[in-house]
Amino acid sequence: MSFVPSRPLAYVCLALSMSLVGSYVALSKPLAAAIPVFLLAWLRFGIGGLAMLHWLRRPPNEAPLTGRTKRLLFLESFLGNFLFSLCMLFGVSLTSAVSAGVIMAAIPATVALLSWAFLRERITGRTWVAIALAALGIGLLAVGKAPDGAAPGGDDRAWLGNLLVLGAVVCEASYAVIGKALTGVLGPKRITALINLWGFALVTPFGLYTALHFDFGSVSRGAWLLLVFYALAASVWTVWLWMTGLKVVPAAQAGVFTAMLPVSAGLVGVLVLGEQLGLLQMLAFAAALLGVVLATAPSPSGSRA
Repeated sequence: MSFVPSRPLAYVCLALSMSLVGSYVALSKPLAAAIPVFLLAWLRFGIGGLAMLHWLRRPPNEAPLTGRTKRLLFLESFLGNFLFSLCMLFGVSLTSAVSAGVIMAAIPATVALLSWAFLRERITGRTWVAIALAALGIGLLAVGKAPDGAAPGGDDRAWLGNLLVLGAVVCEASYAVIGKALTGVLGPKRITALINLWGFALVTPFGLYTALHFDFGSVSRGAWLLLVFYALAASVWTVWLWMTGLKVVPAAQAGVFTAMLPVSAGLVGVLVLGEQLGLLQMLAFAAALLGVVLATAPSPSGSRA
């Protein structure tokens, strides 16, 4: 039987998943500078797929894939893996860090709206307050980075970068909502392996073409080690943790945990990359974490929020 976590453990899984996403997004900057984006994505899916070959086999207690489940798996990979990565990497390269951070603050609200529209989940007042706190925290975090927020390519294409980041927000929110639907019919390990396989298939033509024109000898040993961490974190650990948490947590409530993405990215910047932590950043962390606490604390009546 597939493992079903307790509610507190599910919260831990969701928080760890988004924290890992934020950390590898920050640490992937030197990778993107050393390896072209399409080749980087192809290697990521390939390494992740090798680590999860044994997860592809259908468990004896799991029903065969239906047409609807296959379509959901494709959409989960296409939106949550393929398009999200491309929109985010190319978007941030065209716009400022401030703009990207403010736009990403819309993820929790977008998840809530999509879960209400497609999953018919009821959005409680407390969850809406938690979403607002998460958005406030991430917005403050972005404002706190204002001195470093200039777009590298000028302002002429900033609108396109903002549009791409907004597309990444919709992709990430769709990933959360579709994942909730998938956890009702498949186990977290098999979902993780199958959507990674789809991601590998989607990016293979672009990855192969880029590989034929790339000098692999130019990549340092440290970059290769970072690539292995990136591949395992992005393709295996974060997806399994997220799908495990979604088995018992509504998608709208789980969406609040996406606040951990920019928060963890900021902490990695301070602790690993040597960036300074100011008052606005500390207030941002406090607001985002308060939102998570509010969304996950037991309600006074004892019912689930």
